Amino acid sequence: MLKNDHPSIDVCFLVASSSKRSYQKLSETYSAIEPPTWALLLAQSCRSVGFKVNIIDSNAENLSHEEVLQRVKKVNPRIVCLVVYGQNVNAGTTNMRGAVDITNFLKTNKISCPITFIGSHVQALPVATLKKEKNIDIVFTNEGVYALRNLLKIKNFSTENLKDIKGIAYRDKNQIKMNLPEKVVPTEKMDIDLPGYAWDLLPYKKKPLDLYRSPMWHAEYDFEKRSPYASLQTSLGCVFKCDFCMINLINRNNTDEIGVASDYSNMRFWSTDFIIKEFDKLIEMGVQTIRIVDEMFLLNPKYYVPLCEKLASRNKNDQLRMWSYSRIDTVKRPEILKLVRKAGIKWLCLGIESGDKKVRLEVAKGKFEDVDVKEVIKKIHEADIDVMANYIFGLPGDTKETMKKTFDLSLELCTSGWNTYAAMALPGSYLHKKAVEDNIKLPDNYEGYSFHSYETQPLPTETLKAEEILEYRDKSFKKYHTYQPFLKKIEQKFGKKALDNILDMTKLDLKRKILGHTL
Repeated sequence: MLKNDHPSIDVCFLVASSSKRSYQKLSETYSAIEPPTWALLLAQSCRSVGFKVNIIDSNAENLSHEEVLQRVKKVNPRIVCLVVYGQNVNAGTTNMRGAVDITNFLKTNKISCPITFIGSHVQALPVATLKKEKNIDIVFTNEGVYALRNLLKIKNFSTENLKDIKGIAYRDKNQIKMNLPEKVVPTEKMDIDLPGYAWDLLPYKKKPLDLYRSPMWHAEYDFEKRSPYASLQTSLGCVFKCDFCMINLINRNNTDEIGVASDYSNMRFWSTDFIIKEFDKLIEMGVQTIRIVDEMFLLNPKYYVPLCEKLASRNKNDQLRMWSYSRIDTVKRPEILKLVRKAGIKWLCLGIESGDKKVRLEVAKGKFEDVDVKEVIKKIHEADIDVMANYIFGLPGDTKETMKKTFDLSLELCTSGWNTYAAMALPGSYLHKKAVEDNIKLPDNYEGYSFHSYETQPLPTETLKAEEILEYRDKSFKKYHTYQPFLKKIEQKFGKKALDNILDMTKLDLKRKILGHTL
Protein backbone atom coordinates (compact mmCIF):
# COMPACT_ATOMS: atom_id res chain seq x y z
CA MET A 1 0.00 0.00 0.00
CA LEU A 2 1.41 3.39 -0.98
CA LYS A 3 1.77 6.20 1.54
CA ASN A 4 2.69 9.85 1.91
CA ASP A 5 5.82 10.20 4.07
CA HIS A 6 5.42 13.91 4.86
CA PRO A 7 1.71 14.77 4.93
CA SER A 8 0.25 18.20 5.71
CA ILE A 9 -3.30 16.99 6.38
CA ASP A 10 -4.91 13.65 7.16
CA VAL A 11 -7.59 13.44 4.48
CA CYS A 12 -8.56 15.38 1.39
CA PHE A 13 -12.22 14.88 0.46
CA LEU A 14 -12.53 15.18 -3.29
CA VAL A 15 -15.79 15.73 -5.17
CA ALA A 16 -15.49 15.03 -8.89
CA SER A 17 -17.87 16.03 -11.66
CA SER A 18 -19.77 13.86 -14.13
CA SER A 19 -22.34 16.54 -14.89
CA LYS A 20 -21.75 16.96 -18.63
CA ARG A 21 -21.88 13.23 -19.29
CA SER A 22 -24.86 12.73 -16.99
CA TYR A 23 -27.02 15.66 -18.05
CA GLN A 24 -25.75 16.57 -21.53
CA LYS A 25 -26.56 20.23 -22.36
CA LEU A 26 -28.86 20.44 -19.33
CA SER A 27 -25.66 20.69 -17.26
CA GLU A 28 -24.84 24.10 -18.71
CA THR A 29 -27.87 25.89 -17.33
CA TYR A 30 -30.70 23.78 -16.00
CA SER A 31 -29.35 20.99 -13.81
CA ALA A 32 -28.66 21.67 -10.15
CA ILE A 33 -25.20 22.00 -8.61
CA GLU A 34 -25.65 20.31 -5.25
CA PRO A 35 -23.53 20.98 -2.17
CA PRO A 36 -21.53 17.84 -1.33
CA THR A 37 -23.55 16.92 1.75
CA TRP A 38 -21.66 13.77 2.63
CA ALA A 39 -18.24 15.31 2.12
CA LEU A 40 -19.32 18.07 4.52
CA LEU A 41 -20.59 15.59 7.11
CA LEU A 42 -17.52 13.37 6.92
CA ALA A 43 -15.13 16.32 7.05
CA GLN A 44 -16.79 17.69 10.17
CA SER A 45 -16.87 14.24 11.75
CA CYS A 46 -13.15 13.68 11.16
CA ARG A 47 -11.98 17.04 12.40
CA SER A 48 -14.20 16.76 15.48
CA VAL A 49 -11.84 13.99 16.67
CA GLY A 50 -8.66 15.83 15.78
CA PHE A 51 -7.91 14.97 12.15
CA LYS A 52 -6.86 17.67 9.68
CA VAL A 53 -9.12 17.79 6.61
CA ASN A 54 -10.04 19.78 3.53
CA ILE A 55 -12.54 19.58 0.65
CA ILE A 56 -11.87 20.05 -3.05
CA ASP A 57 -15.16 20.43 -4.91
CA SER A 58 -14.15 20.02 -8.53
CA ASN A 59 -17.80 19.97 -9.54
CA ALA A 60 -18.69 23.38 -8.08
CA GLU A 61 -15.50 25.08 -9.26
CA ASN A 62 -15.38 23.29 -12.62
CA LEU A 63 -11.73 22.38 -12.08
CA SER A 64 -9.58 20.65 -14.67
CA HIS A 65 -7.75 17.46 -13.76
CA GLU A 66 -4.48 19.41 -13.67
CA GLU A 67 -5.98 21.98 -11.26
CA VAL A 68 -7.20 19.18 -8.98
CA LEU A 69 -3.76 17.58 -9.09
CA GLN A 70 -2.06 20.81 -8.03
CA ARG A 71 -4.50 21.35 -5.16
CA VAL A 72 -4.02 17.79 -3.91
CA LYS A 73 -0.26 18.26 -4.03
CA LYS A 74 -0.57 21.54 -2.16
CA VAL A 75 -2.52 20.07 0.79
CA ASN A 76 -0.41 16.88 0.69
CA PRO A 77 -2.88 14.46 2.37
CA ARG A 78 -2.26 11.09 3.97
CA ILE A 79 -5.25 9.77 2.01
CA VAL A 80 -7.57 11.07 -0.70
CA CYS A 81 -11.24 10.20 -0.26
CA LEU A 82 -13.49 10.46 -3.31
CA VAL A 83 -17.02 11.15 -2.03
CA VAL A 84 -19.23 9.75 -4.78
CA TYR A 85 -22.74 10.49 -3.68
CA GLY A 86 -25.32 12.92 -4.99
CA GLN A 87 -28.81 14.07 -4.20
CA ASN A 88 -30.52 11.85 -6.78
CA VAL A 89 -30.88 8.11 -6.27
CA ASN A 90 -28.72 7.30 -9.29
CA ALA A 91 -25.98 9.83 -8.59
CA GLY A 92 -23.71 7.47 -6.67
CA THR A 93 -23.27 5.44 -9.85
CA THR A 94 -23.38 8.17 -12.50
CA ASN A 95 -20.81 10.27 -10.62
CA MET A 96 -18.40 7.33 -10.66
CA ARG A 97 -17.30 8.30 -14.17
CA GLY A 98 -15.82 11.61 -13.08
CA ALA A 99 -14.43 10.14 -9.86
CA VAL A 100 -12.66 7.30 -11.66
CA ASP A 101 -11.26 9.64 -14.33
CA ILE A 102 -9.70 11.99 -11.77
CA THR A 103 -8.38 9.01 -9.77
CA ASN A 104 -6.64 7.62 -12.83
CA PHE A 105 -5.14 11.04 -13.54
CA LEU A 106 -3.84 11.41 -9.97
CA LYS A 107 -2.27 7.97 -10.01
CA THR A 108 -0.70 8.57 -13.42
CA ASN A 109 0.81 11.74 -12.01
CA LYS A 110 2.30 9.89 -9.05
CA ILE A 111 0.02 10.83 -6.19
CA SER A 112 1.40 8.28 -3.77
CA CYS A 113 -1.13 8.25 -0.95
CA PRO A 114 -4.00 5.71 -0.87
CA ILE A 115 -7.10 6.71 -2.81
CA THR A 116 -10.37 5.68 -1.20
CA PHE A 117 -13.97 5.77 -2.40
CA ILE A 118 -17.19 6.21 -0.46
CA GLY A 119 -20.66 6.25 -2.01
CA SER A 120 -23.66 4.17 -2.95
CA HIS A 121 -22.09 2.46 -5.99
CA VAL A 122 -19.13 1.09 -4.06
CA GLN A 123 -21.44 0.16 -1.19
CA ALA A 124 -23.49 -1.91 -3.63
CA LEU A 125 -20.58 -3.43 -5.56
CA PRO A 126 -17.38 -3.19 -3.48
CA VAL A 127 -15.63 -6.22 -4.92
CA ALA A 128 -16.67 -5.59 -8.52
CA THR A 129 -15.54 -1.96 -8.26
CA LEU A 130 -12.05 -2.87 -7.05
CA LYS A 131 -11.72 -5.54 -9.73
CA LYS A 132 -12.68 -3.06 -12.43
CA GLU A 133 -10.91 0.09 -11.23
CA LYS A 134 -7.27 -0.77 -10.55
CA ASN A 135 -6.33 2.66 -9.21
CA ILE A 136 -8.82 2.62 -6.34
CA ASP A 137 -7.08 1.30 -3.25
CA ILE A 138 -9.89 1.09 -0.67
CA VAL A 139 -13.69 1.36 -0.69
CA PHE A 140 -16.02 1.84 2.27
CA THR A 141 -18.91 -0.61 2.42
CA ASN A 142 -21.45 1.57 4.27
CA GLU A 143 -21.64 5.21 5.41
CA GLY A 144 -17.99 4.92 6.44
CA VAL A 145 -17.95 7.23 9.47
CA TYR A 146 -16.24 4.86 11.92
CA ALA A 147 -14.31 2.99 9.26
CA LEU A 148 -12.74 6.22 7.99
CA ARG A 149 -11.78 7.34 11.49
CA ASN A 150 -10.18 3.98 12.21
CA LEU A 151 -8.34 4.06 8.90
CA LEU A 152 -6.91 7.47 9.72
CA LYS A 153 -5.58 6.16 13.04
CA ILE A 154 -3.16 3.93 11.11
CA LYS A 155 0.31 5.48 10.90
CA ASN A 156 1.57 3.31 8.04
CA PHE A 157 -0.86 1.97 5.44
CA SER A 158 -0.22 -1.64 4.52
CA THR A 159 -2.38 -4.63 3.71
CA GLU A 160 -1.38 -6.08 7.05
CA ASN A 161 -2.68 -2.98 8.86
CA LEU A 162 -5.90 -2.91 6.84
CA LYS A 163 -7.06 -6.42 7.70
CA ASP A 164 -8.54 -5.37 11.05
CA ILE A 165 -10.37 -2.25 9.79
CA LYS A 166 -14.05 -3.11 9.67
CA GLY A 167 -16.26 -1.75 6.90
CA ILE A 168 -13.77 -1.65 4.03
CA ALA A 169 -12.77 -3.65 0.99
CA TYR A 170 -9.28 -3.42 -0.48
CA ARG A 171 -6.81 -4.98 -2.82
CA ASP A 172 -4.21 -7.35 -1.37
CA LYS A 173 -1.87 -8.28 -4.24
CA ASN A 174 -4.11 -10.19 -6.65
CA GLN A 175 -6.97 -10.68 -4.22
CA ILE A 176 -9.86 -8.48 -3.16
CA LYS A 177 -10.42 -8.59 0.58
CA MET A 178 -13.73 -7.55 2.12
CA ASN A 179 -13.56 -7.11 5.87
CA LEU A 180 -16.30 -7.61 8.42
CA PRO A 181 -18.95 -4.85 8.40
CA GLU A 182 -18.67 -1.75 10.56
CA LYS A 183 -21.63 -0.36 12.48
CA VAL A 184 -23.34 2.82 11.38
CA VAL A 185 -23.76 5.77 13.70
CA PRO A 186 -26.78 5.05 15.95
CA THR A 187 -29.44 7.68 16.60
CA GLU A 188 -28.21 8.34 20.14
CA LYS A 189 -24.73 9.21 18.77
CA MET A 190 -25.71 11.22 15.69
CA ASP A 191 -25.15 14.65 17.29
CA ILE A 192 -21.75 13.53 18.59
CA ASP A 193 -20.23 11.45 15.79
CA LEU A 194 -21.81 13.31 12.85
CA PRO A 195 -21.63 16.80 14.37
CA GLY A 196 -22.81 18.96 11.50
CA TYR A 197 -21.40 20.35 8.27
CA ALA A 198 -18.00 21.82 7.44
CA TRP A 199 -19.55 24.76 5.55
CA ASP A 200 -16.37 26.80 5.95
CA LEU A 201 -14.42 24.38 3.74
CA LEU A 202 -16.56 24.98 0.64
CA PRO A 203 -15.41 27.35 -2.12
CA TYR A 204 -17.40 30.46 -3.04
CA LYS A 205 -17.11 33.60 -5.18
CA LYS A 206 -18.63 36.47 -3.20
CA LYS A 207 -20.64 34.82 -0.43
CA PRO A 208 -20.99 31.31 1.04
CA LEU A 209 -22.65 28.67 -1.12
CA ASP A 210 -23.00 30.94 -4.16
CA LEU A 211 -21.33 28.34 -6.41
CA TYR A 212 -24.26 26.00 -5.80
CA ARG A 213 -27.64 26.25 -7.49
CA SER A 214 -31.01 24.68 -6.84
CA PRO A 215 -33.19 22.87 -9.38
CA MET A 216 -35.09 25.33 -11.57
CA TRP A 217 -38.49 24.48 -10.13
CA HIS A 218 -37.30 24.95 -6.54
CA ALA A 219 -36.42 28.55 -7.43
CA GLU A 220 -39.82 29.13 -9.02
CA TYR A 221 -38.16 28.80 -12.45
CA ASP A 222 -36.15 31.98 -11.75
CA PHE A 223 -32.38 31.78 -12.36
CA GLU A 224 -31.68 34.57 -9.88
CA LYS A 225 -33.22 32.68 -6.96
CA ARG A 226 -31.16 29.50 -7.43
CA SER A 227 -28.08 30.62 -5.46
CA PRO A 228 -26.83 30.56 -2.77
CA TYR A 229 -28.16 27.08 -2.16
CA ALA A 230 -27.70 24.49 0.59
CA SER A 231 -28.80 20.96 1.42
CA LEU A 232 -29.41 19.57 4.91
CA GLN A 233 -30.30 16.17 6.30
CA THR A 234 -32.32 15.70 9.48
CA SER A 235 -32.27 11.90 9.21
CA LEU A 236 -30.50 9.10 7.38
CA GLY A 237 -32.04 6.10 5.66
CA CYS A 238 -35.62 5.06 5.03
CA VAL A 239 -38.08 2.55 6.53
CA PHE A 240 -39.54 1.52 3.17
CA LYS A 241 -38.24 -1.08 0.73
CA CYS A 242 -39.05 0.11 -2.79
CA ASP A 243 -37.58 -2.20 -5.42
CA PHE A 244 -36.22 0.60 -7.62
CA CYS A 245 -34.37 2.46 -4.84
CA MET A 246 -30.87 2.06 -3.36
CA ILE A 247 -30.96 4.73 -0.60
CA ASN A 248 -30.62 2.28 2.29
CA LEU A 249 -27.21 1.08 1.15
CA ILE A 250 -25.90 3.65 3.58
CA ASN A 251 -27.00 1.22 6.33
CA ARG A 252 -25.28 -1.84 4.82
CA ASN A 253 -24.29 -4.42 7.46
CA ASN A 254 -23.04 -7.52 5.66
CA THR A 255 -20.26 -8.71 3.37
CA ASP A 256 -22.32 -9.87 0.38
CA GLU A 257 -20.59 -9.10 -2.90
CA ILE A 258 -23.79 -7.43 -4.12
CA GLY A 259 -25.63 -5.28 -1.60
CA VAL A 260 -29.40 -4.84 -1.92
CA ALA A 261 -30.76 -1.70 -0.25
CA SER A 262 -34.12 -3.20 0.74
CA ASP A 263 -32.24 -5.54 3.11
CA TYR A 264 -31.08 -2.59 5.22
CA SER A 265 -34.16 -0.44 5.83
CA ASN A 266 -33.61 1.78 8.86
CA MET A 267 -33.86 5.45 9.85
CA ARG A 268 -31.65 7.45 12.19
CA PHE A 269 -32.23 11.02 13.38
CA TRP A 270 -30.30 14.01 14.63
CA SER A 271 -31.89 15.90 17.53
CA THR A 272 -34.17 18.84 16.76
CA ASP A 273 -31.98 21.37 18.58
CA PHE A 274 -28.91 20.16 16.73
CA ILE A 275 -30.53 20.51 13.31
CA ILE A 276 -31.91 23.94 14.18
CA LYS A 277 -28.34 25.12 14.88
CA GLU A 278 -27.39 24.09 11.33
CA PHE A 279 -30.36 25.97 9.89
CA ASP A 280 -29.37 29.00 11.95
CA LYS A 281 -25.86 28.89 10.50
CA LEU A 282 -27.26 28.91 6.96
CA ILE A 283 -29.70 31.72 7.69
CA GLU A 284 -26.87 33.77 9.20
CA MET A 285 -24.87 33.17 6.00
CA GLY A 286 -27.76 34.57 3.97
CA VAL A 287 -28.94 31.25 2.52
CA GLN A 288 -32.69 31.07 1.97
CA THR A 289 -32.96 28.38 -0.71
CA ILE A 290 -32.54 25.09 1.15
CA ARG A 291 -33.26 21.47 0.39
CA ILE A 292 -34.13 19.02 3.17
CA VAL A 293 -32.46 15.93 1.75
CA ASP A 294 -34.15 13.23 3.88
CA GLU A 295 -35.88 10.53 1.90
CA MET A 296 -38.81 10.64 4.30
CA PHE A 297 -38.78 13.97 6.11
CA LEU A 298 -42.55 14.10 6.73
CA LEU A 299 -42.92 10.60 8.12
CA ASN A 300 -42.52 10.63 11.91
CA PRO A 301 -44.30 13.58 13.62
CA LYS A 302 -42.14 13.02 16.71
CA TYR A 303 -39.22 14.43 14.73
CA TYR A 304 -40.58 16.75 12.08
CA VAL A 305 -43.30 18.59 14.08
CA PRO A 306 -40.98 20.21 16.68
CA LEU A 307 -38.47 20.99 13.94
CA CYS A 308 -41.10 22.69 11.78
CA GLU A 309 -42.40 24.62 14.79
CA LYS A 310 -38.95 26.04 15.48
CA LEU A 311 -38.32 26.76 11.81
CA ALA A 312 -41.63 28.63 11.65
CA SER A 313 -40.39 31.02 14.35
CA ARG A 314 -37.31 31.76 12.21
CA ASN A 315 -39.13 32.17 8.89
CA LYS A 316 -39.50 35.93 9.17
CA ASN A 317 -41.42 37.55 6.33
CA ASP A 318 -41.71 34.12 4.72
CA GLN A 319 -38.15 34.44 3.41
CA LEU A 320 -37.22 30.73 3.52
CA ARG A 321 -37.66 28.80 0.31
CA MET A 322 -37.34 25.12 1.12
CA TRP A 323 -38.44 21.76 -0.18
CA SER A 324 -38.51 18.21 1.10
CA TYR A 325 -39.45 14.71 0.03
CA SER A 326 -42.55 12.99 1.29
CA ARG A 327 -44.84 10.11 0.50
CA ILE A 328 -48.30 10.85 -0.73
CA ASP A 329 -49.79 8.90 2.18
CA THR A 330 -48.04 10.90 4.92
CA VAL A 331 -49.27 14.41 4.09
CA LYS A 332 -53.04 14.08 4.25
CA ARG A 333 -53.75 16.25 7.33
CA PRO A 334 -54.44 19.97 6.66
CA GLU A 335 -53.02 21.04 10.05
CA ILE A 336 -49.69 19.38 9.21
CA LEU A 337 -49.60 21.03 5.81
CA LYS A 338 -50.30 24.39 7.41
CA LEU A 339 -47.36 23.91 9.80
CA VAL A 340 -45.06 22.73 7.01
CA ARG A 341 -45.87 25.80 4.93
CA LYS A 342 -45.36 28.12 7.90
CA ALA A 343 -41.92 26.55 8.43
CA GLY A 344 -40.87 27.72 4.96
CA ILE A 345 -41.35 24.46 3.05
CA LYS A 346 -42.92 25.74 -0.15
CA TRP A 347 -42.51 22.58 -2.20
CA LEU A 348 -43.12 18.92 -1.49
CA CYS A 349 -41.45 16.38 -3.75
CA LEU A 350 -43.75 13.36 -4.01
CA GLY A 351 -43.01 9.96 -5.51
CA ILE A 352 -46.32 9.16 -7.17
CA GLU A 353 -44.41 6.80 -9.53
CA SER A 354 -47.38 5.32 -11.39
CA GLY A 355 -51.03 6.05 -12.09
CA ASP A 356 -51.75 2.33 -11.87
CA LYS A 357 -52.20 0.82 -8.40
CA LYS A 358 -51.15 -2.66 -9.52
CA VAL A 359 -47.84 -1.35 -10.88
CA ARG A 360 -47.17 0.53 -7.62
CA LEU A 361 -47.89 -2.61 -5.62
CA GLU A 362 -45.34 -4.60 -7.60
CA VAL A 363 -42.53 -2.28 -6.54
CA ALA A 364 -43.51 -2.14 -2.86
CA LYS A 365 -45.56 1.06 -3.08
CA GLY A 366 -48.59 -0.76 -1.73
CA LYS A 367 -49.34 1.74 1.03
CA PHE A 368 -50.74 3.99 -1.66
CA GLU A 369 -53.57 1.55 -2.28
CA ASP A 370 -56.07 3.30 -0.05
CA VAL A 371 -54.93 6.85 -0.76
CA ASP A 372 -56.83 9.21 -3.01
CA VAL A 373 -53.88 10.81 -4.80
CA LYS A 374 -56.00 13.54 -6.34
CA GLU A 375 -57.52 14.54 -3.01
CA VAL A 376 -54.12 14.69 -1.28
CA ILE A 377 -52.64 16.86 -4.04
CA LYS A 378 -55.67 19.14 -3.75
CA LYS A 379 -55.09 19.56 0.01
CA ILE A 380 -51.42 20.35 -0.57
CA HIS A 381 -52.28 23.00 -3.14
CA GLU A 382 -54.90 24.48 -0.80
CA ALA A 383 -52.15 24.89 1.81
CA ASP A 384 -50.23 27.04 -0.71
CA ILE A 385 -47.56 24.38 -1.18
CA ASP A 386 -46.39 23.47 -4.66
CA VAL A 387 -45.76 19.88 -5.68
CA MET A 388 -42.88 18.38 -7.61
CA ALA A 389 -44.44 15.13 -8.79
CA ASN A 390 -42.14 12.25 -9.72
CA TYR A 391 -43.23 9.43 -12.00
CA ILE A 392 -41.46 6.36 -13.36
CA PHE A 393 -42.15 4.81 -16.74
CA GLY A 394 -41.16 1.21 -17.37
CA LEU A 395 -41.67 -0.25 -13.92
CA PRO A 396 -42.25 -4.04 -13.84
CA GLY A 397 -45.80 -4.60 -15.02
CA ASP A 398 -45.92 -1.40 -17.07
CA THR A 399 -47.54 -1.51 -20.51
CA LYS A 400 -48.31 1.17 -23.06
CA GLU A 401 -51.71 1.47 -21.42
CA THR A 402 -50.42 1.89 -17.86
CA MET A 403 -47.78 4.43 -18.94
CA LYS A 404 -50.52 6.46 -20.63
CA LYS A 405 -52.58 6.13 -17.47
CA THR A 406 -49.67 7.58 -15.49
CA PHE A 407 -49.19 10.46 -17.90
CA ASP A 408 -52.92 11.24 -18.00
CA LEU A 409 -52.99 11.33 -14.19
CA SER A 410 -50.09 13.77 -14.20
CA LEU A 411 -52.00 16.08 -16.57
CA GLU A 412 -55.06 15.91 -14.35
CA LEU A 413 -53.03 16.71 -11.22
CA CYS A 414 -51.25 19.55 -13.06
CA THR A 415 -48.56 20.11 -10.44
CA SER A 416 -46.15 23.05 -10.66
CA GLY A 417 -43.22 20.65 -10.87
CA TRP A 418 -43.12 17.49 -12.98
CA ASN A 419 -40.42 14.93 -13.54
CA THR A 420 -40.35 11.41 -14.82
CA TYR A 421 -37.71 8.73 -15.20
CA ALA A 422 -37.34 5.59 -17.20
CA ALA A 423 -37.02 2.70 -14.71
CA MET A 424 -33.41 1.81 -14.16
CA ALA A 425 -31.69 -1.17 -12.56
CA LEU A 426 -29.65 1.01 -10.21
CA PRO A 427 -26.79 -0.87 -8.50
CA GLY A 428 -27.90 -1.62 -4.97
CA SER A 429 -31.61 -1.89 -5.85
CA TYR A 430 -33.60 -5.11 -5.98
CA LEU A 431 -34.29 -4.36 -9.66
CA HIS A 432 -30.54 -4.53 -10.32
CA LYS A 433 -30.14 -7.85 -8.55
CA LYS A 434 -33.14 -9.24 -10.44
CA ALA A 435 -31.79 -7.98 -13.77
CA VAL A 436 -28.44 -9.68 -13.12
CA GLU A 437 -30.20 -12.94 -12.22
CA ASP A 438 -32.42 -12.76 -15.32
CA ASN A 439 -29.53 -11.81 -17.64
CA ILE A 440 -31.22 -8.56 -18.69
CA LYS A 441 -29.03 -6.09 -20.54
CA LEU A 442 -27.54 -3.49 -18.21
CA PRO A 443 -25.62 -0.31 -19.06
CA ASP A 444 -22.09 -0.75 -20.38
CA ASN A 445 -20.76 2.19 -18.38
CA TYR A 446 -21.53 4.44 -15.43
CA GLU A 447 -23.22 7.06 -17.60
CA GLY A 448 -25.73 4.47 -18.71
CA TYR A 449 -27.33 4.66 -15.27
CA SER A 450 -28.03 8.38 -15.67
CA PHE A 451 -31.63 9.27 -16.43
CA HIS A 452 -30.55 12.06 -18.77
CA SER A 453 -27.36 10.85 -20.46
CA TYR A 454 -26.68 9.84 -24.04
CA GLU A 455 -25.89 6.34 -22.79
CA THR A 456 -29.11 5.84 -20.75
CA GLN A 457 -30.12 2.17 -20.73
CA PRO A 458 -33.52 1.61 -19.03
CA LEU A 459 -35.00 -1.72 -18.07
CA PRO A 460 -37.43 -3.39 -20.48
CA THR A 461 -40.72 -4.89 -19.28
CA GLU A 462 -42.52 -7.99 -20.46
CA THR A 463 -44.34 -5.98 -23.12
CA LEU A 464 -42.10 -2.94 -23.67
CA LYS A 465 -38.61 -2.52 -25.08
CA ALA A 466 -36.18 -0.18 -23.32
CA GLU A 467 -36.24 2.04 -26.40
CA GLU A 468 -40.03 2.40 -26.26
CA ILE A 469 -39.96 3.37 -22.60
CA LEU A 470 -37.23 5.98 -23.03
CA GLU A 471 -38.87 7.51 -26.08
CA TYR A 472 -42.19 7.73 -24.21
CA ARG A 473 -40.46 9.38 -21.26
CA ASP A 474 -38.74 12.03 -23.38
CA LYS A 475 -41.85 12.85 -25.40
CA SER A 476 -43.93 13.04 -22.21
CA PHE A 477 -41.50 15.53 -20.67
CA LYS A 478 -41.95 17.91 -23.59
CA LYS A 479 -45.73 17.37 -23.76
CA TYR A 480 -46.21 18.19 -20.09
CA HIS A 481 -44.04 21.30 -20.15
CA THR A 482 -45.95 22.67 -23.16
CA TYR A 483 -49.36 21.67 -21.73
CA GLN A 484 -51.44 24.85 -21.74
CA PRO A 485 -53.13 24.43 -18.31
CA PHE A 486 -49.67 23.88 -16.80
CA LEU A 487 -48.18 26.93 -18.52
CA LYS A 488 -51.15 29.06 -17.51
CA LYS A 489 -50.71 27.95 -13.90
CA ILE A 490 -46.98 28.76 -13.95
CA GLU A 491 -47.51 32.22 -15.41
CA GLN A 492 -50.25 33.04 -12.91
CA LYS A 493 -48.20 31.88 -9.92
CA PHE A 494 -44.60 32.73 -10.83
CA GLY A 495 -44.83 35.24 -13.70
CA LYS A 496 -43.92 35.59 -17.36
CA LYS A 497 -40.19 35.10 -16.76
CA ALA A 498 -40.81 31.64 -15.29
CA LEU A 499 -43.01 30.74 -18.26
CA ASP A 500 -40.36 31.83 -20.75
CA ASN A 501 -37.63 29.87 -18.94
CA ILE A 502 -39.70 26.69 -19.09
CA LEU A 503 -40.42 27.11 -22.79
CA ASP A 504 -36.71 27.71 -23.45
CA MET A 505 -35.92 24.49 -21.60
CA THR A 506 -38.29 22.50 -23.80
CA LYS A 507 -36.26 23.52 -26.87
CA LEU A 508 -33.32 21.48 -25.60
CA ASP A 509 -33.46 17.89 -26.90
CA LEU A 510 -31.66 15.08 -25.13
CA LYS A 511 -29.68 12.76 -27.40
CA ARG A 512 -30.15 9.02 -26.77
CA LYS A 513 -27.89 6.32 -28.14
CA ILE A 514 -30.49 3.52 -28.04
CA LEU A 515 -32.88 5.71 -30.02
CA GLY A 516 -30.35 6.05 -32.83
CA HIS A 517 -29.34 9.65 -32.12
CA THR A 518 -25.85 10.90 -32.87
CA LEU A 519 -23.95 13.41 -30.76
